[in-house]
Amino acid sequence: MNTDRRKVVLIGTGMVGMSFAYALVNQGGICNELVLIDVNKLRAQGEAMDLNHGLAFAKSNMKIYAGEYKDCKDADIVVIAAGVAQKEGETRLDLLQRNVEVFRSIVGPVVKSGFDGIFLVATNPVDIMTRVTYELSRFGSSRVIGTGTSLDTARLRYLLGDYFTVDPKNIHAYVIGEHGDSEFVPLSQVMLATKPVSTILADDRNEYCVDDMKQIEEQVRTAAYKIIEAKRATYYGIGMAITRIVKAILGDENSVLTVSAKLCGEYGARDIFIGVPTIIGRNGVKEILELTLTDEEQKKFHASGNVLREYFDGLTL
Repeated sequence: MNTDRRKVVLIGTGMVGMSFAYALVNQGGICNELVLIDVNKLRAQGEAMDLNHGLAFAKSNMKIYAGEYKDCKDADIVVIAAGVAQKEGETRLDLLQRNVEVFRSIVGPVVKSGFDGIFLVATNPVDIMTRVTYELSRFGSSRVIGTGTSLDTARLRYLLGDYFTVDPKNIHAYVIGEHGDSEFVPLSQVMLATKPVSTILADDRNEYCVDDMKQIEEQVRTAAYKIIEAKRATYYGIGMAITRIVKAILGDENSVLTVSAKLCGEYGARDIFIGVPTIIGRNGVKEILELTLTDEEQKKFHASGNVLREYFDGLTL
């Protein structure tokens, strides 16, 4: 990977893609070259102009321009945010077949360009679209990553921080499984600093209770639907999540993020891409951290994986 140049290609300049690009520019220092590709070339050009006009206010300089698939050749990361939008009342899985056709027109040209970096997929349903990218590209699984439950995990930590009146950065908790209706929170793994939340909930001296945890989990699971109902789409949060993953890759951070990664026996599952805590570095997936789940949590995880497997098996690639 050409880490000195730190070149990122964004495919899809809709609200998700441009929220990512905007966050990337404003955080500064993550990459120094950003290429925008869209089926609507004029829009990509306009977005590049708009971002460039704000560089004087940014933390660091960056080369930003509208490009073509041939520009992927020497990129470190190709972020795919292209696809049809999720409609009100529509599940992420309802988007599947429509977005598979979009990906056929993207992955092939990227690979043909000579691209040898990392695919980062944000398009929903993200776990399945990440597997579609893996199958179409024939890249090694460590170099194909989806945003997974990274945003869901951020939502969870925010809500738990608010509930316990603690900085969310001191909450260690994960949402795992499908980025969708079957995702869940393994409560046995939730920590406030180094103290298990299960211990806090069992203490009769405070007002915290398990039922509140269930309500918070439901809030996390339904957050996207509520945002879509209110403003028709979600984009700021996922844009920042993509930026965080890109930063971890280009900075070789070996950070633990809940991305969609391919399982090879972890959690007793194989050949599915699903949201799990994963160590992310320069070469993509370094290691999948296998949490010690309870029997009930393990059943939930398998059920979530079966949802993804069932939908993918119905596809013709």
